[in-house]
Amino acid sequence: MIYSPHGPDLLGLAERTFETLHPDVDVRWLDMGSQEALDRIRSERVNPQADVWFGGPSILFQRAAAESLLAPYRPSWADDVAPRGRAAGDLYFAAYETPAVITYNSAAVPADEAPRDWDDVLAPRWRGQVLIRDPIASGTMRAIFGMVVLRGLAQTRDTAAGFDWLRRLDAQTREYVLNPVLLDQKLVRREGLVSLWDLPDILVARAKGQPLGYTLPTSGTPVIEDAIALVRGARHGDAARRFIEWVGSPAAQLLATREAFRLPARLDLPADSLPDWARDVRSHLVVEPMNWAALGEHGDQWMSYWDRTVRGRGTAR
Repeated sequence: MIYSPHGPDLLGLAERTFETLHPDVDVRWLDMGSQEALDRIRSERVNPQADVWFGGPSILFQRAAAESLLAPYRPSWADDVAPRGRAAGDLYFAAYETPAVITYNSAAVPADEAPRDWDDVLAPRWRGQVLIRDPIASGTMRAIFGMVVLRGLAQTRDTAAGFDWLRRLDAQTREYVLNPVLLDQKLVRREGLVSLWDLPDILVARAKGQPLGYTLPTSGTPVIEDAIALVRGARHGDAARRFIEWVGSPAAQLLATREAFRLPARLDLPADSLPDWARDVRSHLVVEPMNWAALGEHGDQWMSYWDRTVRGRGTAR
Protein backbone atom coordinates (compact mmCIF):
# COMPACT_ATOMS: atom_id res chain seq x y z
CA MET A 1 0.00 0.00 0.00
CA ILE A 2 1.41 3.34 -1.14
CA TYR A 3 0.35 6.80 0.05
CA SER A 4 1.32 9.40 -2.54
CA PRO A 5 0.51 12.83 -3.99
CA HIS A 6 1.92 11.83 -7.39
CA GLY A 7 -1.45 11.40 -9.09
CA PRO A 8 -2.99 8.54 -11.08
CA ASP A 9 -0.77 8.94 -14.15
CA LEU A 10 2.53 8.25 -12.40
CA LEU A 11 1.04 5.92 -9.79
CA GLY A 12 -0.77 3.85 -12.42
CA LEU A 13 2.40 3.66 -14.50
CA ALA A 14 4.41 2.56 -11.46
CA GLU A 15 1.79 -0.02 -10.48
CA ARG A 16 1.64 -1.63 -13.93
CA THR A 17 5.38 -1.66 -14.48
CA PHE A 18 6.35 -2.90 -11.03
CA GLU A 19 3.71 -5.64 -11.03
CA THR A 20 5.00 -6.85 -14.40
CA LEU A 21 8.50 -7.12 -12.93
CA HIS A 22 7.24 -8.57 -9.64
CA PRO A 23 4.10 -10.63 -10.37
CA ASP A 24 3.98 -11.79 -6.74
CA VAL A 25 3.24 -8.21 -5.57
CA ASP A 26 -0.14 -6.46 -5.73
CA VAL A 27 0.50 -2.70 -5.71
CA ARG A 28 -2.26 -0.52 -4.32
CA TRP A 29 -2.14 3.22 -3.81
CA LEU A 30 -4.07 6.14 -2.41
CA ASP A 31 -3.62 9.53 -4.08
CA MET A 32 -3.67 12.42 -1.59
CA GLY A 33 -1.86 15.65 -0.77
CA SER A 34 1.55 15.24 0.83
CA GLN A 35 0.44 16.94 4.06
CA GLU A 36 -2.56 14.61 4.10
CA ALA A 37 -0.21 11.64 3.68
CA LEU A 38 1.81 12.73 6.72
CA ASP A 39 -1.33 13.30 8.78
CA ARG A 40 -2.69 9.90 7.85
CA ILE A 41 0.56 8.05 8.58
CA ARG A 42 0.73 9.88 11.91
CA SER A 43 -2.85 8.92 12.81
CA GLU A 44 -2.14 5.27 11.89
CA ARG A 45 1.05 5.03 13.93
CA VAL A 46 -0.29 2.24 16.16
CA ASN A 47 -1.75 0.28 13.22
CA PRO A 48 0.09 1.28 10.01
CA GLN A 49 -1.88 0.82 6.80
CA ALA A 50 0.70 2.22 4.37
CA ASP A 51 3.95 0.45 3.50
CA VAL A 52 5.53 3.22 1.40
CA TRP A 53 5.19 6.99 1.44
CA PHE A 54 6.00 7.98 -2.13
CA GLY A 55 6.28 11.71 -2.82
CA GLY A 56 6.26 14.99 -0.98
CA PRO A 57 8.71 17.68 0.18
CA SER A 58 11.63 16.53 2.28
CA ILE A 59 10.56 18.89 5.08
CA LEU A 60 7.48 16.74 5.66
CA PHE A 61 9.61 13.60 5.63
CA GLN A 62 11.92 15.29 8.15
CA ARG A 63 8.95 15.75 10.45
CA ALA A 64 7.89 12.14 10.00
CA ALA A 65 11.44 11.02 10.77
CA ALA A 66 11.53 13.13 13.94
CA GLU A 67 8.27 11.49 15.03
CA SER A 68 9.65 7.97 14.40
CA LEU A 69 7.09 7.30 11.67
CA LEU A 70 9.66 6.00 9.16
CA ALA A 71 11.91 2.94 9.10
CA PRO A 72 15.50 2.92 7.80
CA TYR A 73 16.21 1.45 4.40
CA ARG A 74 19.18 2.31 2.20
CA PRO A 75 18.60 1.45 -1.47
CA SER A 76 21.50 0.67 -3.77
CA TRP A 77 21.07 4.02 -5.56
CA ALA A 78 21.39 6.14 -2.40
CA ASP A 79 24.81 7.58 -3.29
CA ASP A 80 23.58 8.63 -6.75
CA VAL A 81 21.37 11.43 -5.39
CA ALA A 82 22.68 14.73 -4.04
CA PRO A 83 23.57 14.86 -0.32
CA ARG A 84 20.62 17.19 0.28
CA GLY A 85 18.35 14.38 -0.92
CA ARG A 86 19.55 11.87 1.68
CA ALA A 87 18.24 11.68 5.23
CA ALA A 88 20.30 10.91 8.30
CA GLY A 89 19.78 7.34 9.33
CA ASP A 90 18.67 6.31 5.83
CA LEU A 91 15.06 7.19 6.66
CA TYR A 92 14.19 8.69 3.25
CA PHE A 93 15.77 9.58 -0.08
CA ALA A 94 14.86 11.93 -2.92
CA ALA A 95 13.35 10.20 -5.94
CA TYR A 96 12.60 13.28 -8.05
CA GLU A 97 13.17 17.04 -8.08
CA THR A 98 9.95 19.03 -8.45
CA PRO A 99 10.15 22.74 -9.37
CA ALA A 100 7.28 25.09 -8.58
CA VAL A 101 6.13 27.15 -11.57
CA ILE A 102 3.63 29.79 -12.62
CA THR A 103 1.00 28.24 -14.86
CA TYR A 104 -1.69 29.81 -17.04
CA ASN A 105 -4.39 29.05 -19.59
CA SER A 106 -2.40 29.27 -22.81
CA ALA A 107 -5.54 29.59 -24.96
CA ALA A 108 -6.51 32.78 -23.12
CA VAL A 109 -3.12 34.23 -22.19
CA PRO A 110 -0.42 34.70 -24.86
CA ALA A 111 2.96 33.38 -23.74
CA ASP A 112 4.58 36.82 -23.94
CA GLU A 113 1.91 38.25 -21.60
CA ALA A 114 2.07 35.52 -18.96
CA PRO A 115 3.59 36.33 -15.57
CA ARG A 116 7.35 35.77 -15.60
CA ASP A 117 8.00 36.04 -11.87
CA TRP A 118 6.11 35.83 -8.59
CA ASP A 119 5.47 39.57 -8.26
CA ASP A 120 3.92 39.63 -11.73
CA VAL A 121 1.01 37.55 -10.41
CA LEU A 122 0.08 40.56 -8.23
CA ALA A 123 -0.47 42.81 -11.26
CA PRO A 124 -3.97 44.39 -11.46
CA ARG A 125 -4.87 42.47 -14.63
CA TRP A 126 -4.84 39.17 -12.68
CA ARG A 127 -7.19 40.32 -9.91
CA GLY A 128 -9.85 37.66 -9.52
CA GLN A 129 -8.10 35.47 -12.09
CA VAL A 130 -5.79 33.52 -9.77
CA LEU A 131 -6.60 29.98 -8.63
CA ILE A 132 -4.61 28.48 -5.75
CA ARG A 133 -4.49 24.87 -4.60
CA ASP A 134 -5.59 24.90 -0.96
CA PRO A 135 -2.22 25.20 0.81
CA ILE A 136 -3.21 23.53 4.07
CA ALA A 137 -3.13 20.07 2.46
CA SER A 138 -0.48 20.73 -0.18
CA GLY A 139 3.26 20.37 0.30
CA THR A 140 3.88 22.23 -2.96
CA MET A 141 1.90 25.28 -1.88
CA ARG A 142 3.48 25.19 1.58
CA ALA A 143 6.87 25.35 -0.13
CA ILE A 144 5.82 28.33 -2.27
CA PHE A 145 4.25 30.20 0.65
CA GLY A 146 7.24 29.29 2.79
CA MET A 147 9.59 30.74 0.17
CA VAL A 148 7.68 34.03 0.32
CA VAL A 149 7.92 34.22 4.13
CA LEU A 150 11.59 33.22 4.11
CA ARG A 151 12.40 35.91 1.55
CA GLY A 152 10.77 38.50 3.79
CA LEU A 153 12.71 37.22 6.78
CA ALA A 154 15.99 37.47 4.88
CA GLN A 155 15.26 41.05 3.85
CA THR A 156 13.67 42.46 7.02
CA ARG A 157 14.29 39.87 9.78
CA ASP A 158 10.52 39.68 10.25
CA THR A 159 7.72 37.60 8.77
CA ALA A 160 5.51 40.65 8.21
CA ALA A 161 6.82 41.34 4.70
CA GLY A 162 6.08 37.81 3.54
CA PHE A 163 2.58 37.80 4.97
CA ASP A 164 1.93 41.20 3.40
CA TRP A 165 2.80 39.64 0.03
CA LEU A 166 0.48 36.70 0.75
CA ARG A 167 -2.34 39.12 1.61
CA ARG A 168 -1.87 40.76 -1.77
CA LEU A 169 -1.98 37.32 -3.40
CA ASP A 170 -5.15 36.51 -1.47
CA ALA A 171 -6.73 39.67 -2.89
CA GLN A 172 -5.95 38.36 -6.38
CA THR A 173 -7.29 34.87 -5.67
CA ARG A 174 -10.66 33.77 -6.96
CA GLU A 175 -10.70 30.41 -5.22
CA TYR A 176 -8.63 28.00 -3.12
CA VAL A 177 -9.12 24.71 -4.94
CA LEU A 178 -9.54 21.39 -3.17
CA ASN A 179 -7.24 19.22 -5.32
CA PRO A 180 -4.95 19.33 -8.39
CA VAL A 181 -7.52 17.74 -10.73
CA LEU A 182 -10.02 20.50 -10.00
CA LEU A 183 -7.28 23.09 -10.35
CA ASP A 184 -6.50 21.92 -13.90
CA GLN A 185 -10.19 21.75 -14.80
CA LYS A 186 -10.93 25.24 -13.55
CA LEU A 187 -7.95 26.69 -15.41
CA VAL A 188 -9.06 24.98 -18.63
CA ARG A 189 -12.65 26.24 -18.16
CA ARG A 190 -11.26 29.76 -17.59
CA GLU A 191 -12.71 30.02 -14.11
CA GLY A 192 -9.29 31.50 -13.44
CA LEU A 193 -6.37 32.13 -15.78
CA VAL A 194 -3.27 31.90 -13.59
CA SER A 195 -2.04 29.62 -10.83
CA LEU A 196 1.06 28.57 -8.90
CA TRP A 197 1.72 24.86 -8.98
CA ASP A 198 4.25 22.12 -9.65
CA LEU A 199 5.76 21.47 -13.06
CA PRO A 200 5.02 17.74 -13.52
CA ASP A 201 1.26 18.15 -13.14
CA ILE A 202 1.24 20.91 -15.74
CA LEU A 203 3.28 18.86 -18.22
CA VAL A 204 1.01 15.82 -17.74
CA ALA A 205 -2.06 17.97 -18.39
CA ARG A 206 -0.47 19.50 -21.48
CA ALA A 207 0.35 16.05 -22.83
CA LYS A 208 -3.39 15.29 -22.62
CA GLY A 209 -4.14 18.32 -24.78
CA GLN A 210 -5.10 20.78 -22.08
CA PRO A 211 -4.20 24.40 -22.89
CA LEU A 212 -1.78 25.06 -20.05
CA GLY A 213 1.51 26.92 -20.28
CA TYR A 214 4.09 27.60 -17.62
CA THR A 215 6.96 29.89 -16.77
CA LEU A 216 9.95 29.23 -14.54
CA PRO A 217 10.08 32.24 -12.17
CA THR A 218 13.07 34.36 -13.10
CA SER A 219 14.04 35.30 -9.53
CA GLY A 220 14.13 31.69 -8.37
CA THR A 221 11.74 28.95 -7.36
CA PRO A 222 11.60 26.20 -4.73
CA VAL A 223 12.77 22.86 -6.05
CA ILE A 224 11.25 20.20 -3.86
CA GLU A 225 13.29 17.14 -3.08
CA ASP A 226 10.46 14.70 -3.73
CA ALA A 227 11.19 11.83 -1.37
CA ILE A 228 10.28 8.19 -0.79
CA ALA A 229 10.39 6.24 2.47
CA LEU A 230 9.52 2.98 4.16
CA VAL A 231 6.78 3.40 6.78
CA ARG A 232 7.68 2.12 10.25
CA GLY A 233 5.76 -1.04 11.02
CA ALA A 234 4.94 -1.70 7.34
CA ARG A 235 2.99 -4.92 6.94
CA HIS A 236 4.62 -5.74 3.62
CA GLY A 237 8.17 -4.61 4.30
CA ASP A 238 9.92 -6.84 1.78
CA ALA A 239 7.70 -5.76 -1.11
CA ALA A 240 7.98 -2.13 0.05
CA ARG A 241 11.78 -2.26 0.00
CA ARG A 242 11.72 -3.80 -3.48
CA PHE A 243 9.44 -0.97 -4.66
CA ILE A 244 11.74 1.72 -3.23
CA GLU A 245 14.72 0.01 -4.86
CA TRP A 246 12.91 0.00 -8.21
CA VAL A 247 11.78 3.67 -8.03
CA GLY A 248 15.41 4.84 -7.94
CA SER A 249 16.70 2.47 -10.61
CA PRO A 250 17.85 4.07 -13.89
CA ALA A 251 15.06 2.33 -15.80
CA ALA A 252 12.34 3.59 -13.46
CA GLN A 253 13.81 7.09 -13.24
CA LEU A 254 13.88 7.42 -17.03
CA LEU A 255 10.41 5.90 -17.34
CA ALA A 256 9.01 8.47 -14.93
CA THR A 257 10.83 11.26 -16.77
CA ARG A 258 9.68 10.22 -20.24
CA GLU A 259 6.14 9.13 -19.41
CA ALA A 260 5.18 11.18 -16.34
CA PHE A 261 7.38 14.30 -16.64
CA ARG A 262 9.40 13.86 -13.45
CA LEU A 263 12.87 15.32 -13.09
CA PRO A 264 15.06 12.48 -11.79
CA ALA A 265 16.93 13.00 -8.54
CA ARG A 266 19.76 10.74 -9.70
CA LEU A 267 22.80 12.70 -10.82
CA ASP A 268 24.45 9.92 -12.80
CA LEU A 269 21.95 9.64 -15.67
CA PRO A 270 23.48 10.77 -19.00
CA ALA A 271 22.02 14.08 -20.17
CA ASP A 272 21.34 12.67 -23.63
CA SER A 273 19.08 10.03 -22.08
CA LEU A 274 16.71 12.75 -20.83
CA PRO A 275 13.85 14.11 -22.96
CA ASP A 276 14.06 17.63 -24.40
CA TRP A 277 11.73 19.15 -21.78
CA ALA A 278 13.94 17.94 -18.91
CA ARG A 279 17.13 19.28 -20.47
CA ASP A 280 15.39 22.61 -21.17
CA VAL A 281 14.14 22.94 -17.60
CA ARG A 282 17.55 22.14 -16.14
CA SER A 283 19.18 24.76 -18.37
CA HIS A 284 16.75 27.56 -17.41
CA LEU A 285 15.83 26.70 -13.83
CA VAL A 286 16.85 29.21 -11.14
CA VAL A 287 16.83 27.34 -7.82
CA GLU A 288 15.72 29.36 -4.80
CA PRO A 289 18.22 28.97 -1.91
CA MET A 290 15.59 27.73 0.56
CA ASN A 291 16.18 27.43 4.29
CA TRP A 292 14.36 24.12 4.52
CA ALA A 293 15.29 23.64 8.17
CA ALA A 294 13.55 26.89 9.14
CA LEU A 295 10.55 25.99 7.03
CA GLY A 296 10.38 22.59 8.64
CA GLU A 297 10.52 24.15 12.11
CA HIS A 298 8.07 27.00 11.54
CA GLY A 299 5.98 25.96 8.54
CA ASP A 300 2.97 24.67 10.48
CA GLN A 301 2.87 27.82 12.57
CA TRP A 302 3.08 30.03 9.48
CA MET A 303 0.34 28.12 7.70
CA SER A 304 -1.92 28.29 10.74
CA TYR A 305 -1.36 32.04 10.95
CA TRP A 306 -2.07 32.40 7.22
CA ASP A 307 -5.29 30.40 7.58
CA ARG A 308 -6.49 32.52 10.50
CA THR A 309 -5.47 35.98 9.39
CA VAL A 310 -4.89 36.02 5.61
CA ARG A 311 -7.25 33.63 3.83
CA GLY A 312 -10.17 35.62 2.47
CA ARG A 313 -8.91 38.86 4.03
CA GLY A 314 -6.36 39.97 1.45
CA THR A 315 -5.81 43.53 0.37
CA ALA A 316 -4.58 44.90 -2.94
CA ARG A 317 -2.33 47.86 -3.45
